[in-house]
Amino acid sequence: MSKRRKQLSDQEKELWARVAQTAIPMRNAPVEAPHIISQKPKERATQHPAISKFQVGSHAPQRPKPHDLKPDVRADVANAPLMMDRKSFQTMKRGKLSPEGRIDLHGMTLAQAHPALTSFVMNAFADGKRLVLIITGKGKMRDEGGPMPARFGVLRHQVPEWLRMAPLAQCVLQVTEAHLKHGGSGAYYVYLKRRR
Repeated sequence: MSKRRKQLSDQEKELWARVAQTAIPMRNAPVEAPHIISQKPKERATQHPAISKFQVGSHAPQRPKPHDLKPDVRADVANAPLMMDRKSFQTMKRGKLSPEGRIDLHGMTLAQAHPALTSFVMNAFADGKRLVLIITGKGKMRDEGGPMPARFGVLRHQVPEWLRMAPLAQCVLQVTEAHLKHGGSGAYYVYLKRRR
């Protein structure tokens, strides 16, 4: 047995019309009560404004930059403020200045490299040297796939940090990546302060 739909009374239609007038249209689309619509569907379709040009992704939110707890050492050293004469700095970056001393930290652990670096820089400063070369090597890829990624070149990342900390910070004026003929990204020029 099929159910017959109940027809709305005039009073119910009037009440529905009042409710429909107070409703807020979704997405600014015109909403009309079903019994008030007098236009044919074809006529309504022609009244809508033309769709504006659409470009995929134009309203999509920008993706956040990937998280990196510590910036790459090359960017970190390159963005350091210039503490020395610009002309001397450019000459040093081009490899035109010869280092007065050098230390090679290849094959050392962090525990071995830190005291060796500290004594080398302190002795060079005491001897009145201005430019020294610290060779760290580019490092080996040692990422075992664990939850925490391992840095590529532990000494290469750690040496600039040590040079910013006491007691070396009081001796160091500028640190920059070495020219290719002195080791490139596997070495640093360290320009020391003048002794007083």
